[in-house]
Amino acid sequence: MKPSIETPLLDRVSIPSDLRALKESELPQLASELRAELVDAVSETGGHLGAGLGVIELTVALHYVFDTPDDRVIWDVGHQAYPHKILTGRRDRIRTLRQEGGLSGFTRRAESEYDPFGAAHSSTSISAGLGMAVARDLKGGRNNVIAVIGDGAMSAGMAYEAMNNAGALDARLIVILNDNDMSIAPPTGAMSAYLARLGSGRAYLGLRDIGKKLTSYLGKRAERAVTRAVEHARGYVTGGTLFEELGFYHIGPIDGHNLEHLIPVLKNVRDNGDGPVLIHIVTKKGKGYAPAEEASDKYHGVNKFDVITGAQAKAPANAPAYTRVFAESLVQEAREDDKIVAITAAMPSGTGLDLFGEAFPSRTFDVGIAEQHAVTFAAGLATEGLKPFCAIYSTFLQRAYDQVVHDVAIQRLPVRFPIDRAGFVGADGPTHCGAFDTSYLASLPGFVVMAAADEAELRHMVRTAAAYDQGPISFRYPRGNGVGVDLPARGEILEIGKGRVLREGSKVAIVSFGTRLAESLLAAEELGAAGLSATVVDARFAKPLDEDLLRRVARAHEVLITVEEGSIGGFGSQVLHFLAREGLLDHGLKVRSLILPDEFTEHAKPEKMYVDAGLDAGGIVRTVFAALGQQTRAARA
Repeated sequence: MKPSIETPLLDRVSIPSDLRALKESELPQLASELRAELVDAVSETGGHLGAGLGVIELTVALHYVFDTPDDRVIWDVGHQAYPHKILTGRRDRIRTLRQEGGLSGFTRRAESEYDPFGAAHSSTSISAGLGMAVARDLKGGRNNVIAVIGDGAMSAGMAYEAMNNAGALDARLIVILNDNDMSIAPPTGAMSAYLARLGSGRAYLGLRDIGKKLTSYLGKRAERAVTRAVEHARGYVTGGTLFEELGFYHIGPIDGHNLEHLIPVLKNVRDNGDGPVLIHIVTKKGKGYAPAEEASDKYHGVNKFDVITGAQAKAPANAPAYTRVFAESLVQEAREDDKIVAITAAMPSGTGLDLFGEAFPSRTFDVGIAEQHAVTFAAGLATEGLKPFCAIYSTFLQRAYDQVVHDVAIQRLPVRFPIDRAGFVGADGPTHCGAFDTSYLASLPGFVVMAAADEAELRHMVRTAAAYDQGPISFRYPRGNGVGVDLPARGEILEIGKGRVLREGSKVAIVSFGTRLAESLLAAEELGAAGLSATVVDARFAKPLDEDLLRRVARAHEVLITVEEGSIGGFGSQVLHFLAREGLLDHGLKVRSLILPDEFTEHAKPEKMYVDAGLDAGGIVRTVFAALGQQTRAARA
């Protein structure tokens, strides 16, 4: 008789209601199968692995205890949401993760009813959850709202603003603090779990409320004194004083990988909670997969990899990455100038400032996920004569725009803004696309706005920014590798507001801002082969514009095409405004602006995204022919 082969538990779980039909004793096996499925899937797609591995047990427990999707579970950032996707009807598509037409790498409302809020930038979950909780109360509902936030995301002021508001409203809201760096306090084993169960139970909560009612007879001052004394005593034991001060009832820390600890606490909070509650769990990023546990970044973001060895596939490196060119150039300038300092908002390796930190640890500042603070901190440094380079991704700098305007630009402080991940970012999709920085910075008076056409130009712009002390200055560059040009030994100081001509022609002028220059040159060759002589300009600056150069090419050509990897309102808009003001559009000049589509572009391979946006050589050529009222050879064929 053949032994029976049991169906894996994960195969029996399509949606969370299936999970809730399992026995509680079966959940550890389900968690183990879910962890294996996650590792296998991400090995094929790449993506954020470590964070998801760290919340396997939490994900299982949440969907087991709470009635999702009626109960709302909000995952902050979304890097840890892959296991959630597998358990909420998307397992059959998990290997399309971050691929064109496939699942998003983040939670997304349009993707599933189990994603009540779309995640992208960090530290939004408590604010969104509070909004849902208040809306529920206004509508007379009773469902639960649970925000899961990582300890890194708690470094952003927005999280505390939301907690302060939730405490003031006494809203029924559950916040789970996932401490995966043991940055607050470690769990203390069985005793900690016992105290967490006790502290979240009906008897303790009832006794606490009775104590508050009794002290109310003594007046508000005495009530506050007694209540705070009790809460401070708890805080010294459990580390919860700060959260209690914000109005949250604090539970934990507890072991986030132990379902026997997690589930009773979640049930108690579900059944007995009234007001804001914070459950502090401690997890291990990369848990259960040895290569991730042993890696310094716990496999935060990975390429495709071999499941057995953990070895990641390496992209061909035929040219250095822009981020590394920036970092090495800044280190070089800092060796010559001890006033140069560098600031990152929790992205030292992503921005390359880990290299700067190795060379100049006392001149490197990681302020956490706090872009607003980073910018004003840089402004303060600049007032004292230092030369701050505030390196932030384009999409993250949006979070600090008020500080850029009021604390830097109005005061004309010489803060330098290296803007990484400018333009398309491929698999990270619309939430991380660097579309808007040129538009929102070039609109500010006195701001110098540059874009590097290649890695050599980036080196020049680092030195130019270091030398510029008249006000704020920015330079943008994309994700990925450069185009393979020869790097100068040291960058040159560029003349502010001056572009360069790389190719002279007579019929068409292609004016490029940023790294679409290589495609502009290819387009010029194709146009030349079709009998259309083309000039190619690297503008270098969106502000101030090279007005003399623009006047010359506008008067000498029939068609002028601007090309940039940015949104409407950017370089092309600046050029059009100048041409209109100068009357250069009055004599038949045909002007077209090539920009990113006026939409939030879905994730895909960058090469495909450029083609679809018309920002490749073919798209430039088609635009020229359309402006002239002609068809391209390909269209005629």
